[in-house]
Amino acid sequence: DSPRGRAGDPALNGPRAAKALAMGPLAGLWVLSLLAYGDLSWGQALEEEEGALLGQTGERLEPGTTPTSQPHLIFILADDQGFRDVGYHGSEIKTPTLDKLAAEGVKLENYYVQPICTPSRSQFITGKYQIHTGLQHSIIRPTQPNCLPLDNATLPQKLKEVGYSTHMVGKWHLGFYRKECMPTKRGFDTFFGSLLGSGDYYTHYKCDSPGMCGYDLYENDNAAWDYDNGMYSTQMYTERVQQILASHNPTKPIFLYIAYQAVHSPLQAPGRYFEPYRSIVNTHRRRYAAMLSCLDEAISNVTLALKTYGFYNNSIIIYSSDNGGQPAAGGSNWPLRGSKGSYWEGGIRAVGFVHSPLLRNKGAVCRELVHITDWYPTLLALAEGRIDEDARLDGYDIWETLSEGLRSPRVDILHNIDPIYTKARNGSWAAGYGIWDTAVQSAIRERHWKLLTGNPGYGDWVPPQAFSNLGPSRWHSERVPLSAGKSVWLFNITADPYERVDLSHRYPGVVKRLLRRISRFNRTAVPVRYPPGDPRSNPRLRGGAWGPWYQEEGTQRQPGETKAERKQKHKKMKKKKQPKAGSFPGCHSGVPRG
Repeated sequence: DSPRGRAGDPALNGPRAAKALAMGPLAGLWVLSLLAYGDLSWGQALEEEEGALLGQTGERLEPGTTPTSQPHLIFILADDQGFRDVGYHGSEIKTPTLDKLAAEGVKLENYYVQPICTPSRSQFITGKYQIHTGLQHSIIRPTQPNCLPLDNATLPQKLKEVGYSTHMVGKWHLGFYRKECMPTKRGFDTFFGSLLGSGDYYTHYKCDSPGMCGYDLYENDNAAWDYDNGMYSTQMYTERVQQILASHNPTKPIFLYIAYQAVHSPLQAPGRYFEPYRSIVNTHRRRYAAMLSCLDEAISNVTLALKTYGFYNNSIIIYSSDNGGQPAAGGSNWPLRGSKGSYWEGGIRAVGFVHSPLLRNKGAVCRELVHITDWYPTLLALAEGRIDEDARLDGYDIWETLSEGLRSPRVDILHNIDPIYTKARNGSWAAGYGIWDTAVQSAIRERHWKLLTGNPGYGDWVPPQAFSNLGPSRWHSERVPLSAGKSVWLFNITADPYERVDLSHRYPGVVKRLLRRISRFNRTAVPVRYPPGDPRSNPRLRGGAWGPWYQEEGTQRQPGETKAERKQKHKKMKKKKQPKAGSFPGCHSGVPRG
């Protein structure tokens, strides 16, 4: 009873089937049109769809068609969601959809990602640690001539080889300086979303620095100026997902990568989502809670669309955060130590679960080691695809671990080695027993043990009560200054998941073993790709939108752009009366919107 051989059971027959077939697509488009014109609220849309669509059994197949044996693959990535920020981890923020999907699936309670955006996204789409793609330092910044290396076969490219339709909606953040770096050139049939790491949720503008501002919303390879209408990105992206599902034949396999902007700063949400959180005194936490509630409702609508259009019974839904939460922006990782940007557990241990009718063990909790690189080989195997012989992936196929509760093939995780991050003042080769320079930032997990060297980043514990305080100076009730002379830490994460007891002096043999492991990994690393910014990236040079700027010498236009297209774009820009650089409306305002 392999998941690769199972198919959706439409359970439709007679008049009921006819009625569902008749009104399914029409009802879906009707709901979308009402949303688009403002005649129906987001919450009402959910209720209307439940009545008009889900009430018709939630499954739709054309007569005489056979469901695909390859499962539909849905990967949902939240941005900056803290480990505690889900109902089933004890949060005060209401996430009924996430709680229900996780309870009916498999919760991943030993699941790791990277501490910041670009590295997690690159490792998901390549199945490789960032030391093997050159992206081991920081993120890809808007002005850098840098992107995910073009010689890496991506997950959507491999899925297309075995017949999948591939679509991405949401945040890319893997570089765009050349047209070859764009999502549609990296395996996606369609792309609708942002290229950068953050921006205004309503205007879709992003200012990287004074005078370096632009519009950041794309439809495939072109700026989506038609959507410059003030629609909140979480809802806008969800509507696009619904449209994709409504127009796709469920007998053909689909891969949907939905990378929401939420709950990354700036902290913005439609006004009605604030109502349940008026009692939260901390402004950042209150706004963050509203954003997460909107995201939870959006995922309910995505799940409903999967059921409505005949995908759900043969779907595998994976939910993940891309890194830990940022307490200064409302996120909470309590009781874990640290936050986004650090290699403490609060920066890299993520909310994650798998939900699917194809799971053998449902309602389970997985405590085996799982890493974001594992999704590439796992999903490709489920899709009946093949890994290239020279791929040298760092991920493992973990489907049997998830579906049947078997032991994970993974015994270690290289969290990272960053040779150009600020060196620890007290680190040295001597402190690393002559095996490793402990001034270098690195972190590794092997079974129960975790070793950190160099400067691991912000290491406070931020308890829930901190979010009731008015001043940010009082948020950190447990500050942990790094000890003088300290550049190595060892923890037994199974016994001490909160990283309170450093065991590096007690177990020098374990420290040496893990330092050797880091050293061996480092010998396989490729050079760091982190070029300086390029002034040619300025959106003002391309009509006000961020986008590819690299072009061969002597060319006069953006790659792929005809003269007629350029003329039309400038005409449209003139009509729009773009604001001066540095003065885009609402950019990072954080003001609640109704």
